[in-house]
Amino acid sequence: MKALFLAGGRGTRLKPLTDRLPKPMVPIMGKPLLERNMLKLKDCGIDEIVLSTCYKPQSIEEYFGDGSRHGLKMHYASEDIPLGTGGAIKNTESFFEDTFLIFNSDILSDIDYREMLRFHKTKSAAVTIAVTSVDNPSMYGVIEYDQQGYAVSFKEKPQPQEITSNCINAGVYVFEPEVLKEIPSGTVVSVEREVFPMLLHKGYKIAVYKGCSYWMDIGTPEKYLQVHTDILAGKCKIPEIDFSSQGVYHGQNASIHGTAKVLGPVYMGDNVEIGAYASIGPGTVIGSNTRIDMGSRVVGSVVWDNVTVGSGAALYNTIVVSDCHVEKNDTYYNTVAI
Repeated sequence: MKALFLAGGRGTRLKPLTDRLPKPMVPIMGKPLLERNMLKLKDCGIDEIVLSTCYKPQSIEEYFGDGSRHGLKMHYASEDIPLGTGGAIKNTESFFEDTFLIFNSDILSDIDYREMLRFHKTKSAAVTIAVTSVDNPSMYGVIEYDQQGYAVSFKEKPQPQEITSNCINAGVYVFEPEVLKEIPSGTVVSVEREVFPMLLHKGYKIAVYKGCSYWMDIGTPEKYLQVHTDILAGKCKIPEIDFSSQGVYHGQNASIHGTAKVLGPVYMGDNVEIGAYASIGPGTVIGSNTRIDMGSRVVGSVVWDNVTVGSGAALYNTIVVSDCHVEKNDTYYNTVAI
């Protein structure tokens, strides 16, 4: 079975994390978000993936190649100019002859894709949309549905007085290939604002799948930090480790000085070096090949790979991007160090 990832966005709201990386490649606990979602799909029986790219496509293609390293078959459909979510889907039409999954590439969720596919078939739907509930849906696409579980209307980023449902589009869809013929070619089209309402108008059945208890749109640095906080708290599960049963995790060849203090939950990648009298955690993620020098303090922060934090430096609720050097005695609060 095949899946399509919409990975062409510029990630403007996530800047400066996306200055050098496309949004789907930002690391989540040491692995690109896109890789984490792909591996979850592989466990559900997906063996072929199409990637729709536009912004910095080379970094995605260089990392995944033909997919063989991940046990997948990969195809790429790169846009010269952004075509919108609907246009990007249309641009990949030739790859799909059967039921397939579509993903916005900036989402992390606990959706059971096998169950979503089963639900889609039982509803005899042309499209199934995963939804999740949020307290304030005004920044998202709100979906209203009937008692049988079929969509009846869509409101994209409604005004507060227009909100009649707190169920929002979770950015995961099941499509039957025949609906692709309804999307115009070679033009900018939004699947949320244009395609879904048009399909409803034409009488297509659009089912609403509600099996989602954890969902995060990793659209801003604040949300990026929050998803790591949720993983460390056990609210969002990752395959490698259960943080509800282990407070401190480190990869291979970690070197932690005997006088350093590590207060979980903390995740450390491979070849991490923690110097004397350093203090790490709680709520901290440290990438591979990173060194935290003597007397430094890192709390509630996410530090990427190949970083050096100088002696006496302090990081609080801060993201440090790869290959960055934090000068000694520098202090960062609630920011991004690049």
